Amino acid sequence: MLRPGAPPEPREGAEESEVAALEEAVEELLGQLEAFCGLTEAIRSDTSEILEETIPLIKDKVMEMNHVYAKIDKLEAFVKMVAHHVSFLEEQVLEAEKSHGTFLNAVCKLFQCATIPSFKNSRPPSVASSYNLPKLYRTEDYFPMNYVGTKYPNH
Repeated sequence: MLRPGAPPEPREGAEESEVAALEEAVEELLGQLEAFCGLTEAIRSDTSEILEETIPLIKDKVMEMNHVYAKIDKLEAFVKMVAHHVSFLEEQVLEAEKSHGTFLNAVCKLFQCATIPSFKNSRPPSVASSYNLPKLYRTEDYFPMNYVGTKYPNH
């Protein structure tokens, strides 16, 4: 029997099951702690690999790409310059057609152009001799024959 103020008598079966449940919970927590430690070690390993191997490779690629971007910028400037020269020459061709093309158009209408196609392509000798080609760029100045990536090496 129980006396007032005395601790209850231990029950051996219930106590053993509580201890077994506690041990099982501790084992489960230890397993989770081990898995967590493995995960943090993997993260540390990956981080050191990234710092030691991957980042230097990325830096090298960035330097490579900076050179590519510089070449692209130069090509864009070259294309703009060529476009400017083409526009300039196109304007001159249009002016030449206006001033010297009227004679050819009149003759063409006279002979109906279809009967004499070779006449259409001929130029009056005065037109060819009076035109002076403006000083333009030379492609070889921008892309020398021995330039890396050219199709034909310099002989």
